[in-house]
Amino acid sequence: MFRTTIAALAVSLIGAAAQAQDFPSGAVDYVIPFGPGGESDITARFQQPFFKDKFGEDLVVSYKPGGGGAVGWSQLNSMPGDGSAIMGVNLPHIIVKPKQGNVGFQTEDIVTVHMFHYTPDAIVVTADSPYQTLDDLIADAKANPRAVTLSGSGKGTANHLAQVIFDELAGIETTYVSFQGTGASTTANLGEQVKAQWGYTTVGAAQGDKVRMLAVAMEERHPAFPDVPTFRELGYDMVSGAYRGVAVPKSTPEEIRQQVAEAISEINADPEFQKKMLDGGFALVNLPYGPELDAFMAEKTEEYLAAAESAGVLN
Repeated sequence: MFRTTIAALAVSLIGAAAQAQDFPSGAVDYVIPFGPGGESDITARFQQPFFKDKFGEDLVVSYKPGGGGAVGWSQLNSMPGDGSAIMGVNLPHIIVKPKQGNVGFQTEDIVTVHMFHYTPDAIVVTADSPYQTLDDLIADAKANPRAVTLSGSGKGTANHLAQVIFDELAGIETTYVSFQGTGASTTANLGEQVKAQWGYTTVGAAQGDKVRMLAVAMEERHPAFPDVPTFRELGYDMVSGAYRGVAVPKSTPEEIRQQVAEAISEINADPEFQKKMLDGGFALVNLPYGPELDAFMAEKTEEYLAAAESAGVLN
């Protein structure tokens, strides 16, 4: 009788452990800490059908906008840690924001389990701009310090930090003009309120023949823009952009953290998903939970905080 009870208990515990480690075990709430329509939302929507197809469960996108992502991230650790809820994360936002004041979270509060893509920084000009090349813009900036104006998406953002880093690399002084979001920044550029834009490769994809990209901040040329050189090709060691990934609450067990990361990696590896992302101007990275992601985060933290300090956006 005693042996039977022990055996039954062992089977029960094994079954419970297997169940606890199942991901997904039902629909997953994918919280985007911004409003609908932005690039975090667009890429989450890209992931949705692949998640359903591969894992048989719904990935339900919802939104907690406010504070440039801070409202959502401050609530991340109050969400259930059973794999039923995940949240989008962005760099440099989760690194820079806590250094700008009390935003309700610290960078170390965010358990990032995967970085799956980024929108590479790019200098974008209108199709009729006198700047045909990056050298043209640099020459103007050297001849006329601070007179070359570039629009960008907010202060302390990937665009702003790219401007600071590039000015230091090129030995120039340009003027960064902050707008509320990439859409407003693009409108300002198209309306020639500025001489150029610190935008992303996604702007090039969306605007087509209306714009020309002078350089992209990637290790290699973007497949969708084979004629646009990288900054590195032109002598400026710069790979940067707005990185996006997925985080889970701190209470999430290690097994589920790993399984969430594996699920995102599997979607990332799908050729059809890759094509949708690249056609949209995005660039894929594959940094799942583990030492490589930790090293990447440490490197980016140092890089972003140094640039943010130079930009004067830290407290």
